[in-house]
Amino acid sequence: MKNDSATPRKVALVVGANGVIGRNLIDHLTTLPDWDVIGVSRRGGESNSRVRYVAADLLDIDDSREKLNGLTEVTHIFYAAYQDRPTWAELVPPNLAMLVNVVEAIEPIAPGLIHISLMQGYKVYGAHLGPFKTPARETDANHMPPEFNVDQQNFLEQRQQGKAWTWSALRPSVVCGFSLGNPMNLAMVIAIYASISKELGLPLRFPGKPGAYDSLLEMTDAGLLAKATVWAATDERCANKAFNITNGDLFRWNELWPKIAHYFGLETAPPLQMSLDVVMADKEPLWNKMVEKHGLAPNSYNDVSSWRFGDFVFSWDYDFFADGTKARRLGFHEFIDTEAMFMNIFDDFRRRKVIP
Repeated sequence: MKNDSATPRKVALVVGANGVIGRNLIDHLTTLPDWDVIGVSRRGGESNSRVRYVAADLLDIDDSREKLNGLTEVTHIFYAAYQDRPTWAELVPPNLAMLVNVVEAIEPIAPGLIHISLMQGYKVYGAHLGPFKTPARETDANHMPPEFNVDQQNFLEQRQQGKAWTWSALRPSVVCGFSLGNPMNLAMVIAIYASISKELGLPLRFPGKPGAYDSLLEMTDAGLLAKATVWAATDERCANKAFNITNGDLFRWNELWPKIAHYFGLETAPPLQMSLDVVMADKEPLWNKMVEKHGLAPNSYNDVSSWRFGDFVFSWDYDFFADGTKARRLGFHEFIDTEAMFMNIFDDFRRRKVIP
């Protein structure tokens, strides 16, 4: 595309390009006329006229430098990569190292670097540890470490001192959208759980803790998050600030769950606490039969399974929400109805033949 001096080209480096956040961010950026997009992930991707993909092992500092050393044109780093580990303490070294490796590879060679965007979450508020102060606000005190989200932000704050570029941190709730092979995809958890329940002739039972069915919580649509991420990276008022980003409404599973069951043509039955990671562990043969029977896309059972994350979310027997007004005060006014979000994502799964 011809460069217009009035609207200089912006070059986004989206790190974690195949995750639910990175994939939807790339989809949004490609609709904007003044952006070029480079996607980075361990698996890489198929480049096209709008997106160039780079495969890099970001845990390896040498591989990171080798694969990223030619990206001198980058103006914005959007960091949404994540490495899962069994414990909170084990999450810190790899997730901090990947961010450090990206910044240390790009910052010295990209003279036009304007902004680094960091994807965080409510772990900053201790939401994963147990009942926390709600609504959570960006000014809330940090909790006892370990916490990689905080370590990552501290790194950017220190690195930014005396530099021309700025940073922002986005704090979504549970992010819902399309992605395969993602360890944190709640919409996929529900869709596959409901589809298998239907195949077995079972009602849709809420599998979480009894109190979780009645707690108050919120979600963040991946498309809405993408818009907020670009807004925070390009609005000067957002420089060096963190923002809670949510759909804008609250819900309880006790009201939404029957509506989800109705979408799948299922009845509900009283909640029954069970570990999806355990009870769904033997369902791969059934899933493979469903793929053949219903003419589904040939996704492996592993690629559509995020059971551990489902167990995590459905264990929240406490309120789980944050104050999103800081972003609104500075000009971001997008919102989406959470019920509609789930139904739209399920429709998308059906269009892609992920579920029957």
